[in-house]
Amino acid sequence: MKSVRLLPGDDATNGWGRILPQRQPSQSLAVDLKAQWVVVGAGYAGLAAARRLAENRPDDVIVLLEAGEVGENASGRNSGFAIDLPHVIGSSKDELDGSHRYMALSRAAIAYHEEQIEKFGIDCHWSQPGKYQTAVTQWGVAEFLEPFANELERLGEPYTWIDKPDLDRTLGTTHFSGAVYTPGCRLLNPAALVRGLADTLPDNVTLFENTPVTSLATTAGITLVTPGGSVKAERMILGVNAFAPYLGYYRNRVLPFAANASLSRQLTTAERKALGCESEWGVTPANAFASITMRYTQDHRILIRQNIYYNPKLRETEAFRQRVAAQHKRMFDERFPMLPDVHMEYTWAGYICLSHNGAPGFGRVSENVYSAVCQNAIGVTKGTISGLLAADMACGEDNKLIGYMESLGEPNRLPPRPFLDIGVRARTSWELWRARGEV
Repeated sequence: MKSVRLLPGDDATNGWGRILPQRQPSQSLAVDLKAQWVVVGAGYAGLAAARRLAENRPDDVIVLLEAGEVGENASGRNSGFAIDLPHVIGSSKDELDGSHRYMALSRAAIAYHEEQIEKFGIDCHWSQPGKYQTAVTQWGVAEFLEPFANELERLGEPYTWIDKPDLDRTLGTTHFSGAVYTPGCRLLNPAALVRGLADTLPDNVTLFENTPVTSLATTAGITLVTPGGSVKAERMILGVNAFAPYLGYYRNRVLPFAANASLSRQLTTAERKALGCESEWGVTPANAFASITMRYTQDHRILIRQNIYYNPKLRETEAFRQRVAAQHKRMFDERFPMLPDVHMEYTWAGYICLSHNGAPGFGRVSENVYSAVCQNAIGVTKGTISGLLAADMACGEDNKLIGYMESLGEPNRLPPRPFLDIGVRARTSWELWRARGEV
């Protein structure tokens, strides 16, 4: 039996959840259970896996364990973009073919979400305004936006080049030099979507919240021990992202990062008029490490996500959060000087899982154990499709998208710590220096 040395420690600061009505979490596990399947982690991957298992095996018992509360985990803390395009597109035929497979996976995930939202009436402010890939400097335009536009042309994907005057009017800020607009991205409240998916699970799925796995054994079946009970199952699917190494998988292959976000209070009617734009929008930066991701939401708030950094402890202090909130307020004021009295109502951290080569942690990882982790900061789509396909693979279902997912590769091996820490921090510092004008 292997002990789990680090458990999730999400706090109650997630703004996406705090603007929603209060939700009663599911019960914690307090008995010893037997099941055909156990899924660990009720984020996008785990919820999708559990639902697909229920569809594939309607007579099986499926247990879904969530260490905290649904919507308070990493899936509910992201910026709320369901992105359909790869961030990096190559020019060779093989790379272009890979991009088409990537888009097929992402768009299958988006279609899945739209089906569930429609079927169950999930209110998560899901919409399709597209997104703006922006640059602050002319260097950023030449280094990032122009190659991105050229690659979209090679893929045959629609886009619009937005010059500064039009972009200023659209976003209500003069901060950017230009943008590439693509229409396929959806925007949403991620905590509301995750809650809605969890609260509409099939009857043969039982969700237990506030139920971390404290130890596990994977010989002669699966045995998971929790603070109040245990689960014995025939097969397991992992959807725990950056915590996978603590359960014994992808050690020295995945990198835990933190991303900090702030959500403003709602703008008044006068402030909305001063901003000058009524329609919601989403902005992703040319360089995610140096600049900021922003949203103007349907309920007239402005989101800022900035300060992505290596965080192997998967924890942060309240003092650090307060410093981040002040930093985000300064950035807000620089971009929206017409809104001097708008404060950041909520500031939080979310933890993401990256691999050095951008590959997911997907597939069969040991006897009767399947994985859907390491979404490389695109969890709404990549997490969802990896969970769906892990369930299909585990059930022996024929799905051509499994091959597409496998074609993305697997996380490559990393050097041991502390050499890893030194290398990651040096590379991050280099990225920040290189794109310092894009802040």
